[in-house]
Formats: sequence, C-alpha cells, structure tokens
Amino acid sequence: QGELVYVNYGRTEDFFKLEREMGINCTGKIVIARYGKIFRGNKVKNAELAGAKGVILYSDPADYCAPGTDPYPNGWNLPGGGAQRGNVLNLNGAGDPLTPGYPAKEYTFRLDKASGVGLPKIPVHPIGYHDAESLLRNMGGYAPPHSSWKGNLNVSYNVGPGFTTNYSTRRVKMHIHSHNEITRIYNVIGTIRGAVEPDRYVILGGHRDSWVFGGIDPQSGAAVVHEIVRSFGKLKRKGWRPRRTVIFASWDAEEFGLLGSTEWAEENAKVLQARGVAYINADSSIEGNYTLRVDCTPLMYRLVYSLTKEIPSPDEGFEGKSLYESWYKKNPSREYKEVPRINKLGSGNDFEVFFQRLGIASGRARYSKNWNVEKYSSYPVYHSVYETYEIVERFYDPTFKNHLTVAQVRGGLVFELANSIVLPFDCRDYASAVRNYAHIIYNLSRNHEEELATYNISFDALFSAVKNFTEAAASFHERLQQIDIN
Repeated sequence: QGELVYVNYGRTEDFFKLEREMGINCTGKIVIARYGKIFRGNKVKNAELAGAKGVILYSDPADYCAPGTDPYPNGWNLPGGGAQRGNVLNLNGAGDPLTPGYPAKEYTFRLDKASGVGLPKIPVHPIGYHDAESLLRNMGGYAPPHSSWKGNLNVSYNVGPGFTTNYSTRRVKMHIHSHNEITRIYNVIGTIRGAVEPDRYVILGGHRDSWVFGGIDPQSGAAVVHEIVRSFGKLKRKGWRPRRTVIFASWDAEEFGLLGSTEWAEENAKVLQARGVAYINADSSIEGNYTLRVDCTPLMYRLVYSLTKEIPSPDEGFEGKSLYESWYKKNPSREYKEVPRINKLGSGNDFEVFFQRLGIASGRARYSKNWNVEKYSSYPVYHSVYETYEIVERFYDPTFKNHLTVAQVRGGLVFELANSIVLPFDCRDYASAVRNYAHIIYNLSRNHEEELATYNISFDALFSAVKNFTEAAASFHERLQQIDIN
C-alpha cells in the first residue's frame, strides 16, 4: 500500500516532468497511469525505474471512447467497468523469458523464474474508468502541469501525491493474486509443399490465443486464416501446387509476449534465414471499418498496389471500383505521390521475430478506422470482456464484407509470393525508402549543429552508402527485366 500519484501516460517524459520540474518523488508510491501512447510494459518499466511500488492502469475515455457513440451494449464504446488486459513484459523480442534467444524445448536450459527476462518486479493491475474516477476524484497535491495531462473524466487530474484534506490519511492498497507458471504451448503448422522450389518458404501466420473472448483480436484474423487455408486446399484438390512451399501457422501464446512465433522461429532460425521468402501476418482483420491499412517492408509496395487494383472495394460509395481506388481516396501517401499510404512495420505482433531478427520480408493488412479523425487508441473494447463476436457482427462488419476483403488481400499476397516465377519484389522501392530515412535523420540532426561540430560528425558515409545501394538496386532491376521467364 502507499500514496497514489497520477503519472499521465507513464512515459519517460511524464516521470521527468514530475521528478525534475515538479519535485515529486515516486519512490515508495503507487502510481496510476492511463493506457495509450506507449506499450503498457514500458509504463511499468518506467514506474520501476522511478521507484514506484505498484502500478494501476486504466483506459481513460479520452483515449478509448469515440465521441457520440454509446458504450456497449448500445454502442461499441468501452463501458466504465471494462478493463484492458495485456502482458507487461519487456522482452525486446526475447520470446520465452526463461530461454532468451533459443527455443524453449524440453532439453534446453532455463533461467530460474526470478531472473527471467523482462518480468515486472512490482505488482500491476488494470481497472475500468469508473473505478479510476473514484480514485482520481479526491486526489490532492499539485494540479496537472499541462492540459495534455487531463482526460475526459469529471475530475481535476491532480497528480498528488495522496488525497485532499478530507481524505489525506487514506492510502491505496493493492491485492494481486497472480503467479508465474511454466506451461506447454502449442503451435499448429500446416504446409503445402512447393512443386519447383520446395526449399523456399512463404509463411502465413496468426495467433489464436486471446484475452477473454477475443472477438476482434485474434479471432477476426484466425477466421481469415481458416478461409485462406480452405481456399488453398480447394485448389490443391484440383491438382494445383504452389511453386514455393507455403506454411500456414496458428501461433499460441502471442498475448504473453509473442512466445509461440518467436520460439518456432528460434528453433528454425538457420533454415528460415537462408530460405524464408516472406512472412504475412494475420492477426486482427479489423480495428475499424473505414479503409484498408497495410504495413509492410518496401520490397512489397508494388505487389500490394498491384493486388489491390484487382480486388473490388467493399466501401460504400465505391461500388464498381477497386480496393486500390477507395484506399487511395481515403488514405493517400504522405511520402509518395498518387499512391495509397503504406505504413512502416513496427513491433508488438508475430511478424516481429521474422522481420526484426531474421530479416525476412514481412507485411500485414487489415481494415482500420480513419486515423485522421478518430484519435482514440486502437478500438475501444480492445482486450476487454466486451470484445465479442456480437460486437463485430452488430457494429463493425455486419455483412463481413471487410473480412472478405482482408482475406483476399492476405491470401492474394501469399499466392503471388508462392507462385510467381520471379519474386514480385522491387529493390528500387527499398532504395527509395532508405534514401527517405537518411534524409529524415539528416534533417533531425540539423537541430544539433553544435554537437555535430564538437564531435566532428559527418553524414557523408551514410549518403555514399545510400547512393551505392540505389545504383545497385537500379542495376539489379534492369537486369531482372531481361530474364526470359518462358
């Protein structure tokens, strides 16, 4: 138990604001933070570093409720009693905390539980915003340092420590009844052996474990994987085989830190690094119903654009038009002219080990909200008991036309990657992306001219490498066009 301190989103800058500018020491305190902006595990890590003895997390309506929409069951907003679950590990891609960097098989050495990688050392508990309002209503101490520290609850958002005069003797007590267990997990792997290049692998993978019902995450994605597998099976029964081997994967324990995919990739790392062609992720198929969202490596840009031109748009007002057209109209690129926006791949999902550790070209696609207008994080009922099949059918995708479109995109990507004689990658797009990244880094560095001069830092080598890579990519593409694929 201890005094309560409100720490906004629990970011590094939030703790710096409290400690360095306001003189509030979080050592020995219980901190309450709202979800959003950063991964929940980083909030806990920051609280640990600040000396806190416990963390309470809640979903503020400012971050998890869409304006003008009722809470479930009358709408698709999060009710006040809904709490977002989720792991708070800081694994940095390690997979099983007890076997970092290698597969967790029966015969492998394990660290003891106390020294596992990334495990939190203080208790953490999520609550709904009604309970959070009860705690925050009587907070004393300092006023919030900035308007950005205020959410949409009917409270002052004072940061504390502790409560106002009438409640100054009260403390917050946390009772956490959780324990760590070593449990067997199961990945389900299916393959269609390639007819020409059986030792080259195109992987479609998504997880099936969930927090509670998982109506969106992951079951909207798992359903799509099942349908893609069924359609490929239909082709196979008619005598078709892909040129390259296709691997279908149903990952376990994604919600506990991407464990299933990471452990499988660690077990097969050498083979995958040498022979892995691409990985297509198949988690949630929807997080909204506005337009398509694609995140992928630049090698896949042209394949994605080409494929979406062949798929009909499910969006109202775009009847008879392609998915590419509606996607471009609703979300044009900020970096490239006259194409839809494709986002960079980050982390936090099963593609992480393939993309970041093994260097395999990766991508994912789903239907999303209008990020320019809808500023709330993720979708409101994310990882709560209210994330059900019913909420998908009633509010998000009643006819499942968006699910069908996502299945066509994911399945089409796998088909083209597995069946094309020449892989449908374009190295020139990678060169263009690297060039953009280099210019972004250089422009950021201009804010630190004094430090650059002091340490004699030059970007000449970086831009020289980018130039060499750009020329090599152009030359490779030119030679590729001269291949007689017949």
